[in-house]
Amino acid sequence: MASRSCANLLDLASGDFLAIPHTPRSLPRIVTVPGIISELDRQGCNDGDSDVGSSGCRERKIIVANMLPLQAKKDPQTSKWCFSLDEDSILLQLKDGFSSDTEVIYVGSLKVEIESSEQEEVAQKLMENFNCMPTFLPHDLQKKFYLGFCKQQLWPLFHYMLPMCADHGDRFDRRLWQAYVSANKIFADKVMEIINPDDDFVWVHDYHLMVLPTFLRKKFNGVKLGFFLHSPFPSSEIYRTLPVRDEILKGLLNSDLIGFHTFDYARHFLSCCSRMLGLDYESKRGHIGLDYFGRTIFIKILPVGIHIGRLESVLDLSYTSDKMKEIQEEFKGRKVILGVDDMDIFKGISLKLLALEQLLRQHRDLLGKIVLVQIVNPARGSGKDVQEAKKETYLIAQRINDTYGSPNYQPVVLIDRPVPRFEKSAYYAVAECCIVNAVRDGMNLVPYKYVVCRQGTSKLDQALGRKDDAPRTSMLVVSEFIGCSPSLSGAIRVNPWDIDAVAEALNSAITMNDSEKKLRHEKHYRYVSSHDLAYWARSFMQDLERACKDHHTKRCWAIGLGLGFRVVSLSPGFRKLSVDHIVSAYKRTNRRAIFLDYDGTVVPQSSINKIPSPEVISILNTLCNDPKNTVFIVSGRGRDSLGDWFASCKLLGIAAEHGYFLRWSSSSPWETSQLPADLDWKNVVEPIMRSYIEATDGSNIEVKESALVWHHQDADPDFGSCQAKELLNHLENVLANEPAVVKRGQHIVEVKPQGVSKGLVAEKVLMTMVNDGDPPDFVLCIGDDRSDEDMFESILRTISCPSLPVAPEIFACTVGQKPSKAKYFLDDAADVVKLLHGLDTASNPKPRHLAHFQVSFESTV
Repeated sequence: MASRSCANLLDLASGDFLAIPHTPRSLPRIVTVPGIISELDRQGCNDGDSDVGSSGCRERKIIVANMLPLQAKKDPQTSKWCFSLDEDSILLQLKDGFSSDTEVIYVGSLKVEIESSEQEEVAQKLMENFNCMPTFLPHDLQKKFYLGFCKQQLWPLFHYMLPMCADHGDRFDRRLWQAYVSANKIFADKVMEIINPDDDFVWVHDYHLMVLPTFLRKKFNGVKLGFFLHSPFPSSEIYRTLPVRDEILKGLLNSDLIGFHTFDYARHFLSCCSRMLGLDYESKRGHIGLDYFGRTIFIKILPVGIHIGRLESVLDLSYTSDKMKEIQEEFKGRKVILGVDDMDIFKGISLKLLALEQLLRQHRDLLGKIVLVQIVNPARGSGKDVQEAKKETYLIAQRINDTYGSPNYQPVVLIDRPVPRFEKSAYYAVAECCIVNAVRDGMNLVPYKYVVCRQGTSKLDQALGRKDDAPRTSMLVVSEFIGCSPSLSGAIRVNPWDIDAVAEALNSAITMNDSEKKLRHEKHYRYVSSHDLAYWARSFMQDLERACKDHHTKRCWAIGLGLGFRVVSLSPGFRKLSVDHIVSAYKRTNRRAIFLDYDGTVVPQSSINKIPSPEVISILNTLCNDPKNTVFIVSGRGRDSLGDWFASCKLLGIAAEHGYFLRWSSSSPWETSQLPADLDWKNVVEPIMRSYIEATDGSNIEVKESALVWHHQDADPDFGSCQAKELLNHLENVLANEPAVVKRGQHIVEVKPQGVSKGLVAEKVLMTMVNDGDPPDFVLCIGDDRSDEDMFESILRTISCPSLPVAPEIFACTVGQKPSKAKYFLDDAADVVKLLHGLDTASNPKPRHLAHFQVSFESTV
């Protein structure tokens, strides 16, 4: 059964996967009234074109990974494929974390290549017998996808290895990236064949499938999707070198929950999202949330565990106890130090051997008393780096044995062959110390397995003639650069590059007294036994359910092409404001109030040139010249700047410095807020802000007549945000008894007089219109910052005033999709200008000659 997505997929990486003929695309009904997104059809998470039936009451989980939890071999007599479950697979074992009535379906590849003529029969057999949906990748595609992009480009990069030269990692190859995208699409297609998007949960595993969420989210906007990364996630300085960095980040962000083994990996991911995509995140009642186009993507930090029952069942085998006796006899009178690692350059095997060599050089009394048994698992990748690592390992081992060995003693025993599970378990149970010295590793479960095997079982004790209450001891030496390190607080943590320190750690481990070894072992066993694989799976799925619980209350709007695709998720009361919709209301009303923020609203926040464009000036003049309109710019900027910039807008009202200064037109005088003119606190605030400027490169101070603003837009994003929080706390403490308030906005910390806000400006203008006998029947307010939320709130409060004969039509609109008191949103400043241009076209400007304002001005002379 060949996948439908095998053909013509390589153009996906160029950005336009919407043109692919398979997997037909049908968006939910988006527009009913112009500009207003309709309710997402509750049956329509599958966009109405899926033939997948309901799964009934039984809960289903779809687990997607590169490889299925299956073993395969061909019967030499019948030439038929025979399959069996891989009992050691984490994917299979995690089912213990789900309820017994949960149906688990697996999607992934087989470890063997199946002829195309056999694929349909094999797929049907696997689905019926094992609930497994195989993805059959063409041989060339599989090679480029896995051995190429995954193992030669992503794997080294995620382990902090940059391709600085030809001998140090492979350079980025777009053909391999295209193969990666194509393979991810095939995996997604297989999920689409079996998913019931209303009910099923999808859990995607590891770095092989990081853009798969984009394909699923495109097809099913409301899919319940979790992703767990089992490898490290590098720092932003490393990750940003990847040419397709944004595509992968956006792919992950199409999940609902993203899991990492450690906080370090999660922190690096969040930093990349902040620095490269400009996304903010915060902790919400202990859960880290990342806001992305109206959706909250939650971040889960939890190291994976092991299946203790499976390991204990291996320990109970007679093969295991027999092997233990054999090992004990072989190394009688010597302490065994054990290493179990894959053969690759990141496992630090050679560094481990160098540390042992240093230990024997410094402590000659240990000669003949210790032995390092290094089990080398088969390499998962191929390439010259693996061959070089293997060559170096053998050379160092040979040197140590030649220098410190004897006919009856070899300090290093290399076991470089497939080692069955029972034999590994026997070595774990015998070893006095286990060392994991990787220079970078996602998790590494070897220490957990070692602790459980050292604990043993009653049946093993009986086979060995050991008392049940005999004290259990174990010692761990672990690299601080592996994912399990933070959870093993009783281990001796080392920097694997520091050979002397690792040697000393090994010496401490084997010479430590038994009572302390016992305490450390008990501490580790308590953790490992309570944080097993079932706990990990159950915890992740509970958080995924929590992350998806509000899906049915959201409206979805699919935007973007190619791998930049994302879903804008909106609450029922929050919708995009269209030009046609507001123009319709604008035309049928007779008295209008329009309030506009400046930075980030009528000019882009990122614009270096903050002067309004001629287009904006022209639009504002047209709106102001319509006698039905009262138009105000309400900004935090100073009155001199705003006055100069809008000098040609004679009828435009301006509220500067958040309303501390206000004028109704260019001919009217500036009115000052009716607050005490005590601004002595500025003498305290300015020196503090200047000290933060010196400490924060890229920051600056804006001095206003009534306020002081510390800007950090040009500073490092993480450091600037950190310094802003610190400055906010610092100033709040200093100004506790002063008539001033400290506010944090977008890239700013501002100190201004108490009682000054944009909300008071809106209230004053609206009540003036009411008192003049000209109450508004149309109010438009647009802003992008936290200070503009005061306007939205004030307008909603003011229009409920009983003195208003008729409630006006309110259009409170924020710029950007984010939590807001506004009912509407626009995407950016360009959208704002486009909307104002629509109102401009619908206006009926007449020469007003400043008549109303002239009388007011002359009466003050």
